[in-house]
Amino acid sequence: MLSVLLFCIFIVLFIFGMTILRTGLFNLSADSLKKWLVKLTDRTWKGLLASIIITGALQSSSAVMVMTIGLISAGLLTFRQSIGIILGTNIGTTFTTEFITFQIDSFLVPMAILGACLIFTKNKNANAFGLILLGMATVFSAMSGFKYLAKPLSSLPIIQQLIIDMNESNLLSVGVGAIITALIHSSSATTGIIMGFLSSQLLTIGAGIAVMLGANIGTCVTGYVASIGGGKEARLCAYSHIWLNVIGVIAFFPFIAYLASIAGSLAQEPDVQLAHISVLFNVISSLLVLPFASHFATFVTKLHAKK
Repeated sequence: MLSVLLFCIFIVLFIFGMTILRTGLFNLSADSLKKWLVKLTDRTWKGLLASIIITGALQSSSAVMVMTIGLISAGLLTFRQSIGIILGTNIGTTFTTEFITFQIDSFLVPMAILGACLIFTKNKNANAFGLILLGMATVFSAMSGFKYLAKPLSSLPIIQQLIIDMNESNLLSVGVGAIITALIHSSSATTGIIMGFLSSQLLTIGAGIAVMLGANIGTCVTGYVASIGGGKEARLCAYSHIWLNVIGVIAFFPFIAYLASIAGSLAQEPDVQLAHISVLFNVISSLLVLPFASHFATFVTKLHAKK
């Protein structure tokens, strides 16, 4: 029970760390990022590029989706302009999965102390930088906690059986990834948890990839909730996000074994392998849809316009 409690605390720490990291990044660049989204969406490919940069800067696809839906509700963006943004968020969010694989444990305490000191300064930029440092220290501390607690947790019968079942069933792993992400509203936290189990060699890379695919579906919940009450165009944006991610997962699901087989050639550490496969999946799926963005927007409009 102590291990379960500590694990829950580390999940909260991870989400808290990502939140204050995102707040610091947002405070440094909020106004300019919104202007980029509005100005660089006259072409789908421009929206994709702008969204990749903004999502990478904010370390959150959900934050960019909520921002986009807000701009649509305010009449500053149209639903069709948002397609490129959605495709870009799926690529930009992979920056986070790569980021959390870095090994900076020896710098965590100095980063946390410096960050905490800067937060109390009156200078806006210094304050934002302090939030970034403290957020990074918190996120990486939580990642260390996931790795440390993976084996103690796996000794619990229910967790042990779940891990066995996930290793044997990719479909179950996709479902677990979707449910966890929907509940905690963070695909990054879900990926971080799975990386802890991968590093402890409890989950296979195939199961890890399946959970990552499921997390791409679960992250759609945040955008859908944000679209409620935002008008027809905002709802269409949320629906398109769901369809893009679901179609992408369905398309790649049969190739999980193949992706697992090539993961070993991309990196040695299993958590880094998962991060690289996440980049591969999101880049390929977004670029495949990009030439058909207009047709896809028409499909979503016909399917959901009357709802």
